[in-house]
Amino acid sequence: MRALWQTIRAEGEAWKRFLFALGGLTLAFLAAVYSTVTSQAGNMPATVVLASLALLLAGTVGLVTVPYLARRVSFPGLRGITDFELTRGGLVYLGLVLVVAIAALNAGNNLLVIVVAAMLAAILISGVAALGVLSGLTLDVVLPANVFACTPVAARLSLRNQRRFLPSYSIAVTQAKSHRGRRVRVKRTTFAFPWWRPPAGQWIHMPDLDVRLEPRGKPGESKIFSGSVYFPYVPAHSTTSAAVQLNFSQRGRYRQETFVLATRFPFAFLKKTRRIELARELIVYPPVTPLDSALNVLPTLTGEFEAFVRGRGYDLYRIREYQPEDPRRHVDWKATAKTGNLKVREYTREDARKLRIVFDNPALGLLTAQQYENGVALAASLAWHFAAEDIDLSFAAGGYGGSSDLYDFLHYLALVQPAAGGSVLEEFAVSDSFHLILTARTRGSIPSALAACSYLWFLA
Repeated sequence: MRALWQTIRAEGEAWKRFLFALGGLTLAFLAAVYSTVTSQAGNMPATVVLASLALLLAGTVGLVTVPYLARRVSFPGLRGITDFELTRGGLVYLGLVLVVAIAALNAGNNLLVIVVAAMLAAILISGVAALGVLSGLTLDVVLPANVFACTPVAARLSLRNQRRFLPSYSIAVTQAKSHRGRRVRVKRTTFAFPWWRPPAGQWIHMPDLDVRLEPRGKPGESKIFSGSVYFPYVPAHSTTSAAVQLNFSQRGRYRQETFVLATRFPFAFLKKTRRIELARELIVYPPVTPLDSALNVLPTLTGEFEAFVRGRGYDLYRIREYQPEDPRRHVDWKATAKTGNLKVREYTREDARKLRIVFDNPALGLLTAQQYENGVALAASLAWHFAAEDIDLSFAAGGYGGSSDLYDFLHYLALVQPAAGGSVLEEFAVSDSFHLILTARTRGSIPSALAACSYLWFLA
């Protein structure tokens, strides 16, 4: 008994549709029987009303129940091609069919019966033709390799008609609609009055229930494609492609597993759809913007960076005053003769211009959501800026693998979230690189060995 009850709960929507179909068909049958009785009694208005009600109930049951049951067929070849929706033109057409059918029943005119049959046959032909147009089509979605938030990019949809002789007409590629429905969620809460006063000043506190109607499944699922691309004609045994512009407002992971092919061919009475399982995933990097707000800081950063990289090499860095620890072979005798003071040449290191960008991932709640997103975007913009320079660039962050590839670091920034355990600057080894640290910590909490060879960029 318990297993039966669990099965009924799991298949609740199917049971609702079944009971609705059973009740609707029962009422339609009773209305048809009573319309015959009223017709024999000579009550024409009642006959018209009951006959119309029977037709409406039967049609409603067919439109609401049959597509849902067809989608539950386990055979994959039938499941995706049986979805359809009645268009506005189809509703008007069914209304005309209903009017003509009532006239045929009342008048008993064989010509009107033939007209009704022809009109119903047109609906059937519309469904069969749409089914033929959608069959034999395959879809391919080609996404760009590197995508940045707030930057439009172009993707390509390719629709291939595998049939050798029959073309397809009026095909639209859209995203799949959710059929999960809604559920009632009950949550325990407290009723307080007056609600505009603080809790300490409220007069009444009593248990209460918060009942809400929520959609099933995970809310806020990120889809790649949300528009519609129209293909007016796909020739037989050929491929037709169309470009579509994508624009993502936020960084993160976007995934879409199902696309839909839809058509209203030939009469637009029905919108026939076919679901195609085609999993696609896209990692959207943080937005990369020009560093206009940092123009006042970058010269200072460049100066500190150049001061850090000077050393022994072959390229002249500067001529300066002689120091007791300087070797004599670096003395510049021409500059000494001109100035009268002993001058030496200073060279750049052979391994100079090494820079490490460190994203000190702040703890959860240390920054607001907007501040955190601004910090991630700043890290991406700095990485993109210095990657174009002649610099040996590397990256470091909590949970980052340590790769020096720019796109690996951007992939990390696309998915990073505030750290649960706080920052991990103490784990970063001090190297011969200059460190550019983006942090929300105070200057005094930075390790002294790391702060000596770093430029600190405070996120808060």
